[in-house]
Amino acid sequence: MTLHVLLDGTIRVGENRLGASVIDFDWLLKLRVVVARCGEMDLARWWNTDRQLGTAGAAVLARGFPRTHHFAQARSVIAVARSRCAQVFASHGSATLWELPAALEDAFDAKWEGWLEDATSWRPFFASVAAISSPDLVAALRQLDLVETSDVVALNAVVPIAGGRAVAVPGSFSGDRRVVAQLALGFSKGAQGSPVVPYARITD
Repeated sequence: MTLHVLLDGTIRVGENRLGASVIDFDWLLKLRVVVARCGEMDLARWWNTDRQLGTAGAAVLARGFPRTHHFAQARSVIAVARSRCAQVFASHGSATLWELPAALEDAFDAKWEGWLEDATSWRPFFASVAAISSPDLVAALRQLDLVETSDVVALNAVVPIAGGRAVAVPGSFSGDRRVVAQLALGFSKGAQGSPVVPYARITD
């Protein structure tokens, strides 16, 4: 998989059998944060953080991180979600929302410094996330304009496998935005207290 960094900081994935694609890391972070919030114990109960991305978590962490506490919240809950999903389903040779190919994860991690420097402009987004009061992940992603109608329609093709512990996203992962959207939306196939892990096979 060949990666090219564009001037706006997005990543273009080199041509392969599914064509070139662009991943917007701001968008990817937002997807991860919304899924992480919907999976907390006061909502879908997929991982054992409780309102950490809600107003309660913000109030606690703001004491130690007055400017960047939203990102401290996000990193913490995303780490817990990643760990929980790894327990539910071993995704060897596959991409999940939390575990993309190493080159993409390295590029994503490199964005944190810029996000922290621009923390103020992210406040409205995190306020919207803190206001999520329903475990309806699809509704949350739609309300925050992170997925398109076509993404929601395509969700019908995401089917549970592996004893209900995972859902297979059609096609292979090659950096396509539509597949990344399904890696987020696919969590909606889980039930309260019973997460499923959406995954896509990684192409060479």
